[in-house]
Amino acid sequence: MSAELNMQRPRSRSVGPRQDGINVLRALAMDAVQKANSGHPGMPMGMAEIAEVLWQRHLRHNPANPQWFNRDRFVLSNGHGSMLLYSLLHLTGYDLPLEQLQRFRQLHSRTPGHPEYGITPGVETTTGPLGQGISNAVGMAIAEKVLAAQFNRPGFEVIDHHTYVFLGDGCLMEGISHEACSLAGTLGLGKLIAFYDDNGISIDGHVSGWFTDDTPRRFASYGWHVVPNVDGHDSDAVDNAIRAAKSVADKPSLICCKTVIAKGSPNKAGTHDAHGAPLGEQEIAAAREALGWAYAPFEIPTHIYEMWDARQAGSIYEDAWMEKLASYATAHPQLSQELERRMSGALPEELAENIRRLMARTHAKAATVATRKASQEAIEGIAPFLPELIGGSADLASSNLTLWSGSRAVTSTSGGNYIYYGVREFGMAAIMNGLALHGGFIPYGGTFLTFSDYCRSALRMAALMQIRSIFVFTHDSIGLGEDGPTHQPIEHVATLRLIPNMEVWRPCDTLETAVAWAAAIDRESGPTCLVLSRQNVPYQNRDPDAMANIRRGGYVLAEPEVEPRAVIIATGSEVALAIEAQRVLEGEGVPVRVVSMPSTTLFDRQDADYREQVLPVELPCVAVEAGVPDIWRKYVGRRGVVVGIDRFGESAPAKDLMRHFEFVPERVVAAVKSVLALKASDSH
Repeated sequence: MSAELNMQRPRSRSVGPRQDGINVLRALAMDAVQKANSGHPGMPMGMAEIAEVLWQRHLRHNPANPQWFNRDRFVLSNGHGSMLLYSLLHLTGYDLPLEQLQRFRQLHSRTPGHPEYGITPGVETTTGPLGQGISNAVGMAIAEKVLAAQFNRPGFEVIDHHTYVFLGDGCLMEGISHEACSLAGTLGLGKLIAFYDDNGISIDGHVSGWFTDDTPRRFASYGWHVVPNVDGHDSDAVDNAIRAAKSVADKPSLICCKTVIAKGSPNKAGTHDAHGAPLGEQEIAAAREALGWAYAPFEIPTHIYEMWDARQAGSIYEDAWMEKLASYATAHPQLSQELERRMSGALPEELAENIRRLMARTHAKAATVATRKASQEAIEGIAPFLPELIGGSADLASSNLTLWSGSRAVTSTSGGNYIYYGVREFGMAAIMNGLALHGGFIPYGGTFLTFSDYCRSALRMAALMQIRSIFVFTHDSIGLGEDGPTHQPIEHVATLRLIPNMEVWRPCDTLETAVAWAAAIDRESGPTCLVLSRQNVPYQNRDPDAMANIRRGGYVLAEPEVEPRAVIIATGSEVALAIEAQRVLEGEGVPVRVVSMPSTTLFDRQDADYREQVLPVELPCVAVEAGVPDIWRKYVGRRGVVVGIDRFGESAPAKDLMRHFEFVPERVVAAVKSVLALKASDSH
């Protein structure tokens, strides 16, 4: 039925045009979830007024250019209510046709069950795991704050936008919300405004049985500006609260909105039945009657499209900003050129040459140091030429060695390039993702490898979104020593390698560490984990071909003078152990090749010919790594041997632990001899 005819249809009761503009959000949520027979209609129906006020009166964005750099960011932290966001994007003019809303939650649609970055135009981050959206938003707000400090000049506020977040009870129950929001208050992120959908309902029912926090006081204690007890269905009250929040420049704001989940549904409003299931045809019909919505499923009249269309306003916003940017270029040409580069994501032209010099210096120095120290030296060589690099650590800066000589703290009153995250590993990782998503920064952050468990979901989200976050994980094995099994990672490297799109490096010396850093920075579409040692490791001499092949993830490090009879594969600190074993075997007349494999994830993507050159199928293999052995089976085969560790560690000095767990040349030599003996018996 045409839009013109829709406008003439009689209604069961009179509602105004503005109420139509609100109810269309409710109708689309009901209809899409019902058609998919899956989804969450309650939140979109309950937050409809809040969304209409924010998107119609305050949000500065341009649907024709979702990547306009100075746009306001909108994050749906309660991502299960994704139909609210899809409806807003469709109505305001993004490239999201109505047909896509009708394909909600279907294979290959642009309207997946939870918002996904890179799938739907206008979606700023992937949300669904509760609490991470608000944490990403903290990162985005930090990015805005730091970029403004770096580039704004009197009369030229070229970086000036807000980050708005919708969140619910579930986000606030997740511990990560405490980590991120506490830091946001400390840093005084005045451009961050969050809306708490206080409907008192989660999947299991009324949250009063398990969530009785005094949320306004909690956020006030963080240092936030809090607007409590706002009627989320009173548009003017919501508008006034937003205006009050925008007037507070030195604190993030939380607007606490009392709402009714599934408002408009006569029988399911205010109940958990509407949280995560279709309302049903009969209830939807009753809701249409109650709302005065006289249109069939997915029918949207012209006057509603005209009311919502934000393309002209968005173009005006962006054009005005471009004019300001042009004047800025005249007044501050060098700053303008640098800002343009940062916004585009292009790396500095001189960076490649400076990285080449770093490699040459590293090779010439041939230092015996821990790879965590080698990492710091790599940062020191790269960061002066990469101003978008923004670092940090979860209260372990002196152990992770993530600081460099030019590090300056980000504070409530200054920009800087280094974030002291405090003991907030999960929050750090999610905030880093927000920094990367915002644009203009390449974030890195450090903690101990064993605490990558705390970061796990944010690591997975970085990989899912394929964004350039760099995670620095030090103290990578039992080699960290006396802190004992609570701090000694065993399974962690293996599990990181299992994450799709995650690049994992465990370098063996200073050169491999520098290469790993260069690869992480060059990688435009995906995160990287740098896994680094506490203990010193010797520099490994290489021929030029070997040096060039480090970037392929695995390569022949040491070749015997005659044809090898076996291969030892090793990573990290165990490469030195493999070299020692090779020397012992050479003295016994057993020529062995040593392959260093700092990145199995990268090596696995090499072509089959190269992988066969490095690991010939006819040569028996031994793999050596101070971690769980299972992942190495695919390289050594059923007849190979893995020298690993499949139990938790002990508290003792590192050298004692290495001997206790038999990470000694004798064990590797014995393993090589065993695979050679097995091959000899097979040939007979």
